[in-house]
Amino acid sequence: MSSTDNSGFKPGFKREDKNDMIPTGLVRAMFALPVLALVLVTFAAVTGREKAAIPPPAPVLEEWSIRMIGHDAQAVTVLREDGSVLADMDHGGFVTVIQNGLMTMRRRHGIDPTLPVDIIRFENGRLAAIDPLTDYRVELTVFGPENHAAFEAMLQDY
Repeated sequence: MSSTDNSGFKPGFKREDKNDMIPTGLVRAMFALPVLALVLVTFAAVTGREKAAIPPPAPVLEEWSIRMIGHDAQAVTVLREDGSVLADMDHGGFVTVIQNGLMTMRRRHGIDPTLPVDIIRFENGRLAAIDPLTDYRVELTVFGPENHAAFEAMLQDY
């Protein structure tokens, strides 16, 4: 008998001892989970259910209009509304992340990515980047104190 003789091999999904490698119930649950998620999302969209993850409305305390111009994967220049330089960063970190997201959204809508975006401080302490031209909105306070501080430091010089 050679090492390539497969005469005793019978392909199948179950072992000879009838013990499944992966329990059938688990396989069914793996397929049921995305189907259930799709049903729930479809139901929410069809019935017009209000979005639950949107922060509560609050009065605007301060508002700044800035332009963010990305130079490469990390560098970003932030301009005031009058065109003067607010910050020029070789490694913008979180500011670059926000600029990239804004640029992507505006590219989808065919809008110039260097047009101003509003940074708004609400009375309840939230800080948000809101694009008046698209539905792009980022709550800057939810990304941790260091990322929030990056925008706070920039806005102190405004």
